[in-house]
Amino acid sequence: MTIKEHLTILLDPFLEEGRIFVVDIIIKPSKVSQKITILVDSDEGITIQECTSISRRLAKQLEELEVFTEAYTLEVSSPGLDQPLVLPRQYKKNVGRNIKATLKTGEAISGKLTEADEDHIILSLPEPKKKPKAPPVDEASLQRSIELKDISKAMVEISFK
Repeated sequence: MTIKEHLTILLDPFLEEGRIFVVDIIIKPSKVSQKITILVDSDEGITIQECTSISRRLAKQLEELEVFTEAYTLEVSSPGLDQPLVLPRQYKKNVGRNIKATLKTGEAISGKLTEADEDHIILSLPEPKKKPKAPPVDEASLQRSIELKDISKAMVEISFK
């Protein structure tokens, strides 16, 4: 069993029966101590208090079970806006927000996330700049369905408007 798998099993009782979910577990070794970062979230968002509670309970388990023999730093937090969307549940949580998806083909697509399920998302693309005497834009052409398996990276676009 890998360390990530072991941590996933230890985390399970602290996830409030699936209300909270693990987005990623990142282990970065260093000369002094390894850093374990656990990114957690929920459909409603997660509070600092919830992250602190998970961190304390997990740290206690790690000490009791002596999972790490060397020094380590444990950090439990929510994924920030600088973290890509990786799970279908994250896409569902961000319906209504603008995202930028880079496909495995290299194509980048930006638009409003209007639907998301376990396998695909639908983006509502912005209308192109209208030229004089241009025919009206077909609304259906502004909807783009993308399979999650075709996305290499997707980020929520931050708007300061």
